[in-house]
Amino acid sequence: MANESPQFDIAIVGGGPAGLSAAIWSARYGHRVLVVDGGEPRNWETRGINGYLGLPSVLPADLRARGRAECELYGVTFANTDVMHVEPDDGELLRLQLKSRTTYIARRVLLAIGICDVWPDIPGLEDIYGTSAHVCPDCDGYDVRGKRVVVIGNGRRAVGMALALTTWTSDIIICTNGSPAEMEDTELREKLDACQITVRTESVEHLDCEGRQLRGLLLSDGTQLSADKLFFTLAQVPADDLGARLGCERDSGGRLVVSEHYATSVMSVFAAGDITAGPQLAIRAAAAGAVAAMAMHRSLLPEHRKLAS
Repeated sequence: MANESPQFDIAIVGGGPAGLSAAIWSARYGHRVLVVDGGEPRNWETRGINGYLGLPSVLPADLRARGRAECELYGVTFANTDVMHVEPDDGELLRLQLKSRTTYIARRVLLAIGICDVWPDIPGLEDIYGTSAHVCPDCDGYDVRGKRVVVIGNGRRAVGMALALTTWTSDIIICTNGSPAEMEDTELREKLDACQITVRTESVEHLDCEGRQLRGLLLSDGTQLSADKLFFTLAQVPADDLGARLGCERDSGGRLVVSEHYATSVMSVFAAGDITAGPQLAIRAAAAGAVAAMAMHRSLLPEHRKLAS
């Protein structure tokens, strides 16, 4: 029965910007809040989160630490483990079974589990990630002003990334790292030609670096490409399949489909952050968490405290 396990008003799965923001807002509404976070965040090694208002280049670890400390001021409970299963319990209630074998009951659940990145196979790439290698032109493009940039990837995504970087530099080469270019589309070719962006299809054999600073790339045909910065496209998958197992509607990319208030298609389940479609920005995730918290709070109000919409 539901009363056999500790009960929370709101359980949040994921302790990144979306989850922590939602926890703070939910706790300020006076709700009992649980955050379940296994402690394996995305982009942990990046050198800083750019564009986060008031916290320029804040490190991901620092942002999380500040968020957790603020949560604790409001009495948020943390479970430093993973959720193994979520299932309906009784009416609107949901039962969460954790890896630690603990079970909790929640009236609302927010999935803020994010996504996992599948990196290209390039030796040494992880050593310069966050300093000379990046994945987000919007976040890190400002730092490539006038510099030599190589984009690793193929197809429309690589072209889109290269074109985005032309805001800051005109010295751009696309390298497909041995994959087919997949850029035969007339529009793609015309855009590349107009911006004088060349495409190389050889594999990357070696990164020439001085410490964490990229100097160039050695290709499989012996060509040495000079470069100051490297951007690479990623294959991405949901960090957890909880949404799928709950039966939440998903888009073609596996992201959870949500309403304007971040409700999923499953009763009592909400989602925010990178697990939903849209720009993958920490500041956007934090804002989504706040909006989701507002929506969950209003959904928990008794009828006599609400006006008809």
